[in-house]
Amino acid sequence: MTQHRHMLSPLQLRGHTLRNRVVFGAHTNNMSDDGLPGRRSGAYLLERALGGAAMIVCEPMPVHRTGVLTRGNYRHGTDEVIPYFRAITEPVKEAGAVILQQLYHIGAHGDSDLSFQPHWSPSGHASYHDSDGSHRMTVSEIEELIEAHIAAAVRCQKSGFQGVEVWAAYHSLLDQFWTPWSNTRDDDWGGSLENRTRMSRRIIEGIRRACGEDFVIGLAVSTSDAYDVTLSLESLSEVVALHDATGHVDYVTCGHGGYLDFERLMPTFLFGEKLTAPATEVLKGVVKHAKITSEVHVRTPENAEAILASGQADLVSIVRGQIADPHLVNKTAAGRAEDVRGCISCNQMCWGRRSRDYWISCLINPSVGREWEWGGDRFTPAETAKDVLVVGAGPAGLEAARVAAERGHRVEIVEAAAQIGGQFRLAGMQPRRGQVIDLLDWYERQFNRLGVRLRLNTFLDEEDLAAHPAETVILATGSLPDENARQRWLPSAPQLPGLENGNVWSPEEVLRREARLGDTVIVLDEGGNWRGVGTAWALAEQGKRWFWSRPTPLSAKRLRALRPMVRRAGGWHGRAHG
Repeated sequence: MTQHRHMLSPLQLRGHTLRNRVVFGAHTNNMSDDGLPGRRSGAYLLERALGGAAMIVCEPMPVHRTGVLTRGNYRHGTDEVIPYFRAITEPVKEAGAVILQQLYHIGAHGDSDLSFQPHWSPSGHASYHDSDGSHRMTVSEIEELIEAHIAAAVRCQKSGFQGVEVWAAYHSLLDQFWTPWSNTRDDDWGGSLENRTRMSRRIIEGIRRACGEDFVIGLAVSTSDAYDVTLSLESLSEVVALHDATGHVDYVTCGHGGYLDFERLMPTFLFGEKLTAPATEVLKGVVKHAKITSEVHVRTPENAEAILASGQADLVSIVRGQIADPHLVNKTAAGRAEDVRGCISCNQMCWGRRSRDYWISCLINPSVGREWEWGGDRFTPAETAKDVLVVGAGPAGLEAARVAAERGHRVEIVEAAAQIGGQFRLAGMQPRRGQVIDLLDWYERQFNRLGVRLRLNTFLDEEDLAAHPAETVILATGSLPDENARQRWLPSAPQLPGLENGNVWSPEEVLRREARLGDTVIVLDEGGNWRGVGTAWALAEQGKRWFWSRPTPLSAKRLRALRPMVRRAGGWHGRAHG
């Protein structure tokens, strides 16, 4: 408790007692069933409540037909959702968490392919989500959206939510009204600060009147310095102070980035941690009523404690960290912070799946999105303990060994190499990917805790397996690169032309330093993922002169949101060839 006493201390919020300072913040998990919340989304949120989160902000609800952004968005404008949400909110509250829902409208940055509606915005500017433009709202349409927000909040209250979070982050609709660049109106809704904030203040005041004094109202904002057209921190502070002065806003959550610099919104390992702490410190200085929440890359209990202990925020929102380990808070409270499975900031199954319009999951926690099927991220002891042999200590073997041991089985894991991790360890050897190595260290700590026997430098053949006394054998030996280096865009070639010259190497061989490389290297990248990009970056840091060859016109095509970050981080030092 003393090591993380600020993080674990309670907080009063509009008559509700938060049991600690950790929020599981709003994010699109895309888990609705035909627009209705179901068992998948309910169990996903409940697991984080059982894990100790003090406040959970449920997936954003589009308040209007023109604000639908994903296939998994909940239905708007209908009381049909109320009993379905009640089946979610009641168990979460029984587990000790306060639960709110975020209300949102994306404004110009909509998706007409899903909404079948025009994008409504203050001034008819372009969408930064797709290639569409937007419709400049009439005054009556502005009034319609104000009423839509209030009606959605009332629906949330009937659904058992204890409050709502009004979304004005990432250059969404309300942020578009706040920002002079995107609000060029010359009527009562544009121009002065009072006019530009009229819509958001009307929404919040209307929610307070409709939902009462014990209903929590939060405001989500974000900051970014990527472009000079977005609100500066000084201007954002004026906006926040104006809303705080009403006395209706109970907390303000500050995020990072937005639709103009989307890669900062869910930053990967290429960015530093605690990204919004300097901004939330400034916001704390301008509010008199609202509490301030710092979010974005608050991965660990140590990050949370540092922010809170320094007075930079009153609360912290840990989203990906509690996706990776929903029991982060409880483990920390029990003095077991070292047992928290740390997020590796890869975005592969959270944002990566969401970007393809699937429900989200997690690369290092396969139970995410499957809690309702698997019984959460917890383990039921096996009725009969068995002797289990796991062959291969890559990520699949490591997780299989851990889960079997958590259930009470006697586990031995055998690895032919000198270290655990397999190709996953090679990924951790790429620049800025040390969080992967941290995860492998976590597995070793879990094996020590669970009594898993680990044998390295041990190769097992068929005879060894036949003679082993284990009752169950799990083969997790992984895969090897294609020795013929076949290329999908050369389908008629049985092997890569030039392979016989002996100077062609796989990324694995390069990262294991088995390859004998000259000073100039061609990186042939068909996959467009971190195997090519990360290896090229590693070569650049070794001082190699390299040329990047790819069959497609897009660099890092599988890492679309990351391309600007890698360029800024110094990743591209070669020329791309089609």
